[in-house]
Amino acid sequence: MKKHIYTFCLMIFLTIISCSAQEIFANQRNTWLQKAEEAKPALHETIVHPISIVKAVADKNAYQGWRYEKQDEIEKLYTTNFKELKSVTVDFGKHLTGYFSFHTQILTNCEDAPVRLKFTFAETPAELNTPLDPWKSNMSRAWMQDEIITLTQLNETVQLPRRFAFRYLKLELLASSVYFDFAIDKLTFRAVSSAGEVKTDLPSQCPAIIKDINRIGIETLRECMQTVYEDGPKRDQRLWVGDLYLESLANRYSFKNFQLTKRCLYLFAGLADENGIVIANIFEHPEPHPQKGQLCLTYSMLFNSTLLEYLKDTNDYETANDLWCVARRQMEYALNYVNKDYLFDPNLYAPNWFFLDWRDGLDAHTPMQGAILFALNETYELACMLGKEKEVSEWPLIAKKMKKAARQHLYDNQQKVFISGANKQISVLSQAWMIIGGVTSEKEGQQAIRQALNNSQCVMPGTPYGTHYLIEAMVKSGMHKEAHTYLTEYWGGMVKKGADTFWEAYDPKNDYISPYGFFPVNSACHAWSCTPVYFIHKYPEIFQR
Repeated sequence: MKKHIYTFCLMIFLTIISCSAQEIFANQRNTWLQKAEEAKPALHETIVHPISIVKAVADKNAYQGWRYEKQDEIEKLYTTNFKELKSVTVDFGKHLTGYFSFHTQILTNCEDAPVRLKFTFAETPAELNTPLDPWKSNMSRAWMQDEIITLTQLNETVQLPRRFAFRYLKLELLASSVYFDFAIDKLTFRAVSSAGEVKTDLPSQCPAIIKDINRIGIETLRECMQTVYEDGPKRDQRLWVGDLYLESLANRYSFKNFQLTKRCLYLFAGLADENGIVIANIFEHPEPHPQKGQLCLTYSMLFNSTLLEYLKDTNDYETANDLWCVARRQMEYALNYVNKDYLFDPNLYAPNWFFLDWRDGLDAHTPMQGAILFALNETYELACMLGKEKEVSEWPLIAKKMKKAARQHLYDNQQKVFISGANKQISVLSQAWMIIGGVTSEKEGQQAIRQALNNSQCVMPGTPYGTHYLIEAMVKSGMHKEAHTYLTEYWGGMVKKGADTFWEAYDPKNDYISPYGFFPVNSACHAWSCTPVYFIHKYPEIFQR
């Protein structure tokens, strides 16, 4: 019996050892996660109170059909029997992220029964005035910020345990006794962010719309800078690689909180899968952990670009050298999807997610060719900065062959555009990623973008994320006037529609666009939309005019 137990235990031990040996970064994980924890920032707190009572106005000319106008001073809520009001909406004046508390006071007699209240927080007027049920989205209903609480004692301050991201708050009375009256007062919000103070200003002669876009972009970034760079404080409240890259670019020209970038890089490294591949997103609670199964090749590669930009910003060679092995592994992984003809082929390797933008029907073949080329160029530049170029000496030749293959197989000489997939789709992102990947000359890039934009069948980006890369491609192709116009009209369109922070999804022709089938679940404060801050400050000669 003892022999059998010994044999079983030995087998378990050898299995554990074997599994550990198969994990590429098993020996570094704990160290990286400890460094991530050491870089965890403190949260700055600001106390904010509502500025007024407002009423909803249905308006077909307003964004998503609703707007608010002032109805009363906030003191009316604090001094009026809430049983008379029954329902009140208050405006906090701007988008906030943090924790809400309120106080109740008895006006007459003693409470003889509980009071039941409903609180609904919303980022936009339409979100607060659209029936949520029956639920129409593939996302969880629980993401919506409505809470029902029952108070068994009044004359007390109550803090709701959940964190909220909102501007407008609706208070509703669901049940109370007829034998006593009460008021709700001292509405208080403890706003939190790790952002700190902005380190960069715009010159006074900048156009007003550029100042507005810059200001709202900074506020978007501020709200998403918590103890990690969140994608959105309302939803999903987690760290995504694609958002991290764009947030870090904007951070360079605003808050300059490079410790936060360092923390996020170490988290992704420490939580890479057993093959060393960076998982697309990370949860912080109850302890940092990746979302299993979320392999996204485009995002894995952007880890490398983020590390490169971090090194340029900080000269922190210790961190860059520490994480070089992770960057190299992402590139090795990506090249598994390049076939013998040096073209991207999604069927060559393990199933993956090739995210480029939330746009139905977007073909990924050609944009992914450009994205892999971009990653190759960026990672090789990182290698050169670290003196590691001999480790990856074959990469420049691979890049050269991939560019040649792209020109031979993916370019339509008659239409002067890059096409993608069996249906020869023309999309903005095919042109953008070919340019960013270094396939085109400046003149060819200009021609490709213009031809695509003038094609009625062209697939356009559906979010600020995809639009960022279009602007990047325009700048790289010398289309400075067009880049200025597109940025001003796209993000300026959100400004004119009342944005406090920039949105997850935006189509100038469709106010109700949603990747989730129901627009209220969209995030109206989303990290990947903050990048005008980066463009405006990196290229002042283009965007500050």
